[in-house]
Amino acid sequence: MSMHFSVLASGSTGNAIFVETEEHSFLVDAGLSGKAMEALFSEIGRDMSKLSGILVTHEHSDHVKGLGVIARKYKLPIYANMSTWNAMERIIGEVPVEQKFTFEMEQIKTFGNLNIESFGVSHDAAEPMFYVFHQGDKKLVLITDTGYVSDRMKGIIKNADMYVFESNHDVSMLRMGKYPWSIKRRILSDFGHVSNEDAAIAMSDVAGDRTKRIYLAHLSLDNNMKDLARMSVEQTLQTKGIVVGEQFSLYDTDPKKPTELVLV
Repeated sequence: MSMHFSVLASGSTGNAIFVETEEHSFLVDAGLSGKAMEALFSEIGRDMSKLSGILVTHEHSDHVKGLGVIARKYKLPIYANMSTWNAMERIIGEVPVEQKFTFEMEQIKTFGNLNIESFGVSHDAAEPMFYVFHQGDKKLVLITDTGYVSDRMKGIIKNADMYVFESNHDVSMLRMGKYPWSIKRRILSDFGHVSNEDAAIAMSDVAGDRTKRIYLAHLSLDNNMKDLARMSVEQTLQTKGIVVGEQFSLYDTDPKKPTELVLV
C-alpha cells in the first residue's frame, strides 16, 4: 500500500490538495480556476480526468472557485455535507444529480483500502469540515480554516504521519495591517483562522512519535510570510520542548506552486 499527496495550492487566493493511492485519487477543494487547476496537475504529472472525486471542505470561494467547471468538464463526483451543498450550489452552478454525493460530518467513507474520515472545524461557513486519510497504519491529516483547534479535533487528528496545518497569520501583522477592524475581528475570532503561535501550540499537542512532516498552510498574503510563519512556529514549539528537525520537519506551501508529491 502507498499513499501520496501534494498541496497543489494554499493561501488566501485559492486552496487545493491532491491525495492518491494505488486505486483511487481525490482532490480536496478546487479553489482556483479550472485552467489554473489543470496547470497544477500537469506540474505534478497527474491527469485530472483520472480523479475518483472531489471532496469539499466548505463553500468559501477560495475553496470552490473552480469546482463546478472541473466537475462538469471531467464528470467527477463531488462529496460534501448537505449544509455545504445548500450553501455552494448557487456559487458553483448546476451539477448533474448523478455527480452529487453527500459526505456528512464525522463519517468515514471507504474507497478500496482507503478510509476517509471527516471532522468538523470552527469557521464562519455553513458546516465546515476537514479530512483524515487512513490507509493501513498510515494517517494524513488536513486541517485549515478553523478559529481554534478543540480537544475533540485533537483527539481525531492526533499522531498522524503527516499534517497540512493552518498557520494563517501573525497576530501583530494582522492588528497593524490595512484590513478593516470588522475583518480583523473575524479572523481573530473562534470562527476565523489560526495564528502561527496557536497553530504551533496545537501541533505540540497532536504530533506524535510517528509524525514526520507538517506543512504550514493557508498563509495570509497580507498578514503573514513564509519565513515568519516558520520562525514563529519553530520558536513556539521549542518552548514546548520540541525541536524542529529532530522529531519532525516543517514544510512551506504556496498559493501558486504545488509541493512535491510525497509518500505518506
